[in-house]
Amino acid sequence: MLFDFQLQTPNEGLVDITSEVSMAVRESGVNEGICVVFCPHTTAAVTINENADPDVRRDFVLGMDKIFPDMKDFHHAEGNSDAHIKSSSVGASEIMIVRGGKLLLGTWQAVYFCEFDGPRTRKFYVKVIGE
Repeated sequence: MLFDFQLQTPNEGLVDITSEVSMAVRESGVNEGICVVFCPHTTAAVTINENADPDVRRDFVLGMDKIFPDMKDFHHAEGNSDAHIKSSSVGASEIMIVRGGKLLLGTWQAVYFCEFDGPRTRKFYVKVIGE
């Protein structure tokens, strides 16, 4: 079963989409299987990371900016080459296990939509496969 979602993103940052992904798993009726979250954008990504301390999200963005800064030497006309590099480094999708009709995430884990070139209206897809 395929679900599509839309969200408004900040300038740059991680948006917790765990509740939307969990809802898709529940609505799919799948008890045992896998869940794929896919981001169809080239300046955004999807990741799984800690949800307990909000500083982790802030530090994630600061770290990505330090590792992949915007550089005057970039030639891309839109001026967002750093966002493209960040997106490719994090990745366009995550695969999670579904067990007992729920996402099998660790105690401190959440699913995040990573915005590197906002604010924008974005979308992401959730595919739930199983029995």
